[in-house]
Amino acid sequence: MKKFLLLAVIFSALVPLAQTLDPARKIASVEKIIETFYVDPVDTTKVVDEGIRAMLKKLDPHSSYTNAEETKEVTEPLEGKFSGIGIQFQMLNDTLYVIQTIAGGPSERVGIQPGDRILVSNDSLISGVKRPNSSVMKLLRGPKGSVANLKVLRGKETIDFRVVRDDIPIYSVDASYMVDPEIGYIRLSRFAEDTPKEMYEAIEKLNKQGMKKLIIDLQDNSGGYLQSATTLAEMLLPFDAPIVSTGSDRLGRSTYTATAPSTLFDGPVQILVNQFSASASEILAGAVQDNDRGIIVGRRTFGKGLVQRPFPFPDGSMVRLTVARYYTPSGRCIQKPYHDGDDDAYRDDLINRYKHGEYLSEDSIVLPDSLKYYTLKLHRPVYGGGGILPDKFVPIDTTGYSTYYRDLMAKGVYNRIVTNYIDANRKLLKKSYKTIGDFISGFEISQKLIDDMVKLGEEEGVPYDEKGFATSKETILTILKGLIARDLFDQEAYWRVANHLDPVYLKAVEIFTTPGAYETTLSHQ
Repeated sequence: MKKFLLLAVIFSALVPLAQTLDPARKIASVEKIIETFYVDPVDTTKVVDEGIRAMLKKLDPHSSYTNAEETKEVTEPLEGKFSGIGIQFQMLNDTLYVIQTIAGGPSERVGIQPGDRILVSNDSLISGVKRPNSSVMKLLRGPKGSVANLKVLRGKETIDFRVVRDDIPIYSVDASYMVDPEIGYIRLSRFAEDTPKEMYEAIEKLNKQGMKKLIIDLQDNSGGYLQSATTLAEMLLPFDAPIVSTGSDRLGRSTYTATAPSTLFDGPVQILVNQFSASASEILAGAVQDNDRGIIVGRRTFGKGLVQRPFPFPDGSMVRLTVARYYTPSGRCIQKPYHDGDDDAYRDDLINRYKHGEYLSEDSIVLPDSLKYYTLKLHRPVYGGGGILPDKFVPIDTTGYSTYYRDLMAKGVYNRIVTNYIDANRKLLKKSYKTIGDFISGFEISQKLIDDMVKLGEEEGVPYDEKGFATSKETILTILKGLIARDLFDQEAYWRVANHLDPVYLKAVEIFTTPGAYETTLSHQ
């Protein structure tokens, strides 16, 4: 009885105290009350984590909290490297297939080859076990200098490898090549710490090959570091040109301008974007558009105009808090509308755009004059309030897609049939096609490979659909050829093949190869 009385006294003392505390101390008091009095044992770390997430959710869609493991997953791609064995892999039928070894990496150094199957890593079974990719990566990654003892199946032979883990670069430039003797193309997947260095090297390489016109592909690029975006903009903009401004009531306003004495490339530029181009992608696109330095081609971008600052904690967790809005050189904020705490509506925006017909028709986008701004040199109208609107709209092309195509994709049939094909024909293919140019011009998908794909699809529960195949034939054959090119050469080879399916890419090439089209688009009011 005395024990219950004591608990009642303590509790009655804590509750009125909490009513007089400031919010921060109140939260700490609640955590202490839960830890002390809750009926069952409590994982206080988990409770605090969820409490922080709930607080930040009430602010805006981009303020966030990540625990130590999540923080590592988020920051690793932007830091430009991780420690591991240096392979690209796919899990097919519960088997790990090596797609590529990183040039000069640990696996390549000991002799692991594309097409190898990794069965075991340090006594942990990989093959034949249903493991998600995240679980497999934990087995393959580890501290620099640590050892991964691998058991590998090559053909019918089992080989043991001792791989010493090392720093593995994560590249931002997926492809950089000459489309024709004058047009250079660069595809950028993220704005990471090393992205400016990669872009500098890519542009210099293309300059040496005679580039006079440049296409930068930011489709599906969700952003990254602000500093990387401003550095890339400096490669294209003249000295002292405005790039972006950031501002808030608390921090005031800061403007980034081009500080490089000369540009790395001063010819015509096109930036390719779509609805998944966000954040740093929009900063670069907005700087190019507002300075009339080039044209934007594609579809309206995502509309993320908020700047997050990381606040790391000693345990490895992190709060990324929105501290400012950013403004393009014309003064517009391209952040799309949001309601505090309503994450569902914010996430559904892209779906609603599709339902509204925006991906098919430019006329479906209606913006009020109150959001109208003007570019700095040619005084062309541009709009804020919801992403970067392209200078040349390109609708999404769904004519080559069918349920049959999507079902084969969902079942992993394309990757599996290509892996089987490469396994059986790698030496012959390597001998026949010395370069990616030889492969693109000379290789064709055989009827046997198509038949094998159809058969594998049926084994996976996807019945052959003659009409669906006819609708998607060009798309399917291009995807297969691109995947074969990737496995034989590298990631760039895939894009050199697959880009011929992309209407945004094709429109950009058309603009550059049609006399006067670029100039007309740039000067259009």
